[in-house]
Amino acid sequence: MAEGLKVSFAHFLAKFPELPLPITLGEDTHHHFSLHNDPLPTLMIEQFIVPLEEEELDELTEFVPCFRLSDTVDFQAIVYWRAALMNYQYILATFTKKGLLIDHKVIAGVFSDGKIITQSVATLTEDWKIVVASGLTNAEDPLFYDASSSTTYRLLLQADGKVVHIV
Repeated sequence: MAEGLKVSFAHFLAKFPELPLPITLGEDTHHHFSLHNDPLPTLMIEQFIVPLEEEELDELTEFVPCFRLSDTVDFQAIVYWRAALMNYQYILATFTKKGLLIDHKVIAGVFSDGKIITQSVATLTEDWKIVVASGLTNAEDPLFYDASSSTTYRLLLQADGKVVHIV
């Protein structure tokens, strides 16, 4: 990060338009966001996104600001898309009103280890539940889908900004 330069949290949040729920995030949803939202400047990525990332980033990694949840009272919640080599993910991140991280989770995306392709779709509902459906396909024959490999799980965005698994 450029020495001493900082971006305000409010300026960062402004890159994420507030959208009403429900929203479904699928394989190509990021295209809509990249067409309608301004890209994140490098300084914003370095200050607010890079500290969340658990994997090493390279010069080819891209980030697209998707949206911000409306009607949050005690926190801010954003979703961004990260594109890395054979790993494309939608990430939900929550922050305090001052910009301190509360929680973050991968909620959808596509990942391949070269043999298996894992694809997940997430629907965020009006009551802050996140339904994630995942399936696996063989990378050598991606048109063949085995429905028995599908799984579904639910997350909940709590009023304190934490993201938890629910049954």
